[in-house]
Order: sequence, then C-alpha cells, then structure tokens
Amino acid sequence: MNVTAPPIIHPTDFSDLSRSAFTHALRISLAAKCKLYIAHIADRKDANEWQSFPHVRQTLARWGLLEAGASTAAIFERLGIEVAKVEIGSRDPIRGLTRFLAGHPSDLMVLATQGRDGLPGWFRPSIAEAMSRRARTQTLFIPGHGAGFVDSASGELRLGRILIPVDHSPPPVGAIRAIQSFYRMLSAKPDIRILHIGTDAPVVATVSTPSRRTPVDVPIEVRGGNVVDGILQAATEMGANLIGMATAGHRGLLDVVRGSTMERVLRQSPCPVLAIPVSAPQ
Repeated sequence: MNVTAPPIIHPTDFSDLSRSAFTHALRISLAAKCKLYIAHIADRKDANEWQSFPHVRQTLARWGLLEAGASTAAIFERLGIEVAKVEIGSRDPIRGLTRFLAGHPSDLMVLATQGRDGLPGWFRPSIAEAMSRRARTQTLFIPGHGAGFVDSASGELRLGRILIPVDHSPPPVGAIRAIQSFYRMLSAKPDIRILHIGTDAPVVATVSTPSRRTPVDVPIEVRGGNVVDGILQAATEMGANLIGMATAGHRGLLDVVRGSTMERVLRQSPCPVLAIPVSAPQ
C-alpha cells in the first residue's frame, strides 16, 4: 500500500490543550491515507516528553483499528498511514516550522489554540495564528474552549454542519472548493450554510460538471451587523461543527493590531476553524 496523499503536520507542545488537535490530525490522516508529521516544539530534546503524550498505537487500539500491543509497522501495513516524529526548537518555533515545511510540504496543518484569553505556552492565539500565516497552508485550528468534530474515545467523525462565511475579498470560490475537498476526503456529507455579513453578497456559482454544464448560483444567507459577531452567532445557532473561511492574512495596520477577520472569529469560535489561505485582489 502506497501513501500518495500530501502529508499532514501537527505541531504540539505535549500540553493537554494539544490532545484534541492530535486526535483530529490522526483521524484526518487515516481518512486521507497520508503521512502524519507530529512536530514536537520543545525547550530541549527530551525523549521522555514523548511518553507524556497519547501514543498513536494506543489511540488506534482504543478506536478498534489495531490490536493492543501491535507493532509500529502495523500502522502502515494495516491502515496505510505513516507517522513521523519531528523535533522543533522552542527558541523560534515559527521559523523552525517554516524551515521544516520548506523541505517537507504539507497539505494541512492541525493546530491547537487557546482562544481569546490565552495562556502561557506556544498555542496562545498570537503564536498559532503566526504559524498559520507563515506556513501559508490550510490550517485546521482546534480551539481549547470549543467542541471538536472527532470523538477522542471512538474516533467517530461528527461533521454534520459547516458554516462558510464569504465576502468579495478574499475571493470565496477557491475556499469553498477547498472546504468541499476537505469534507469529501473525510467521507462526510454535512449540511452547508454560506453566510455573508453586509448588504452586497458575492455571487458564488457551483462548478460545471459533464451532466450540468451551466454553473448554478449558490444560495447565500445575508445578514447585517458586525461581521465577527454575526459569524459567531450563526455558528452557534446552527450548531456548526466547523467554520471554513478564506483568509488573506493581515492586509493593513488594523489587522496587524487586532487580527484578521478569521483570527478574530477563531478566538471566540464554538467549534474548529479551517482557514484557507488565498490571495486578495490587488
């Protein structure tokens, strides 16, 4: 069995906050049949620290996918995934991660983040968001204050509802396609709600197919009010399991000070956020 899908990377500091993100990264790698890099961000190399984090084989055994005591080789032979451990120094974890990704491109990064209040550690918002901006890869943020969509005890996926906020900039079509690819990879069939906060919603058309060559406009719910508050309210109302958003990073001094729209949503989100990096029109 060959691993052909692009790898996934999960940076971790082995904190309790990282455990849910680890669970999501492992479950997604199983669905994608791809390599998973577990990147340990540490003050110093200490093999004992690996012992404090949930083991891959133990987790897979708990999910009923491996027998207890199965060998490391069985992960690949039976499940079709590889897991590699990587050490990244803590002196400049963002630079270390960027350097690693330059030599080992990944399709998705799965990160824990504490949320708006923050705590000491690498996954307070400023660090997690900066990692995502520098990596310029799709990033799944698992907030410590919200509910995830992977059950840690069983590995069951609970991705029934996805909210996709859209605007004219960044362009929404590429992000919507990326989000569709993400949930299809997981064999999920969620209810999708596309939302625009404002007055003039962008036009989003489905992709033409051989059986339907004329694109069809996708219905978009339009609301007024504050953008961040409106997105969070809609996510809570629909019981969203995931918010998928395009992000162009920081586009001005105000974004540098307070964060992009995606980052401000992330800090209070009741569920994971999938950030899709795109280029804004010039």
